[in-house]
Amino acid sequence: MTPINQAPLPVFLKAAAERVEARLKVALAPSVPAADTLFAAMQYGALGPGKRLRPALVYACAALIQEQHFDPARCDSAAAAMECIHAYSLIHDDLPAMDDDDLRRGRATCHIAFDEASAILAGDALQTLAFELLLDSEADARLKIRLMQELAAGSGARGMVSGQAIDLAAVNHQLDIAQLEQMHRLKTGALIRASARIGALLGGANEVQLAAVSRYAEALGLAFQVQDDILDVTADTETLGKTQGADAARNKPTYVSLLGLDEARRKLAGLHREALDALQAVRGDTALLEQLAEYVANRSH
Repeated sequence: MTPINQAPLPVFLKAAAERVEARLKVALAPSVPAADTLFAAMQYGALGPGKRLRPALVYACAALIQEQHFDPARCDSAAAAMECIHAYSLIHDDLPAMDDDDLRRGRATCHIAFDEASAILAGDALQTLAFELLLDSEADARLKIRLMQELAAGSGARGMVSGQAIDLAAVNHQLDIAQLEQMHRLKTGALIRASARIGALLGGANEVQLAAVSRYAEALGLAFQVQDDILDVTADTETLGKTQGADAARNKPTYVSLLGLDEARRKLAGLHREALDALQAVRGDTALLEQLAEYVANRSH
């Protein structure tokens, strides 16, 4: 059987998703009878349709460092932790007090499928579950502490949450391109960067390798957001799985609104090249991460 990290990208993504979903199903099994609705809402948010990009980065970056000795089982808990944080952020983003969305990944958002209070609690519980999962990962105590530091930095007030706060404050306000980039480096990029770094650390990366993986992930995170902004004006709601044109309807600044569509596409191409250039500093087979960069830059939803 071909090792997961040597498979073509579609096969790798499918295998990575299956592994992380299996781990999540175990972690999300209802264990408090009186809180069945909470667990159902957590499952709805974390196990619904999704790209599983952040878990895939955990596996791919660990594989880059370990190569022939790569063991995906060592990454399962950390990969599931990253998906828990991502799912919690989406549940909370969709709430009426935030972006007020009723469609996510082609189906009702969590607060519509359940209720607002259940969605808030599901997000809270998924966030803390992420740290439980990291503590359960196959790593020594010192490495577990490092992994939790990476997760906290990427997802907290110096990372994703600050990006969300800036995003909310930017509604009906004009940002310049530098401010927009800062927002997205935090809101989207910080968790993508943390996923890559956690994978590399699980693989035993040295500081040179970790720095290269970080540069790759930073470019990848911005590329993801630029393509998101492009798709918001070029794709339809059915393809996106969420409401098309939502950013424009809320008068939120985007790469397209600031740069125009053609220049946004050039920005995306530049970030794609930047991600590939970062990999040149890493010895080993970078084909999988190169394919992931291509996938992010050219995705259709």
